[in-house]
Amino acid sequence: MRRTGVVTLLGSVLVAAACSAPRATAPSPISEPAPLTVSATSATPVTPVTTTTPPPAPPCAVTTGACVSLAQKLAWLLRDGRVVRGPVPAGFGPPDQATPAGSFHVVWKDREHTSSVYGTDMPNSVFFAAGGIAFHAGPLDAPSHGCVHLTGADAAAFFDGLNVGDAVQVL
Repeated sequence: MRRTGVVTLLGSVLVAAACSAPRATAPSPISEPAPLTVSATSATPVTPVTTTTPPPAPPCAVTTGACVSLAQKLAWLLRDGRVVRGPVPAGFGPPDQATPAGSFHVVWKDREHTSSVYGTDMPNSVFFAAGGIAFHAGPLDAPSHGCVHLTGADAAAFFDGLNVGDAVQVL
């Protein structure tokens, strides 16, 4: 603000000097230049500082398959040591029907599965543990019966990305 005041004062002095000086010739028919404008911003550009936190790395030893973190409520799909999807949000079973922790393998897959016990649809099911435990599309905010609920898009990606025999680790 102080800088603007000095510039304004200086501009006023220059305008006053120009206006009071006698003109020897008639004014030029060319229009006068636009007045100088001064902004209150700094002349040195300021680069905004952005901090991005990298997504959490999968905590599992799996290199090809799936990794699930119960504590973080996240899942990853991996191929040849690289994360190909994730971390993605995941939902699990409540304590009395907990999603089992451990190391497993994909046993079978069914794109349009219906639970024989609960009669519920389980789209894009990838079964990996005893008792019908699978990755499948389901609400993240509602507890499962031990399965890993994923969004519809994530369940489809896990279905397409996991093969029978791939490793699944749930921590």
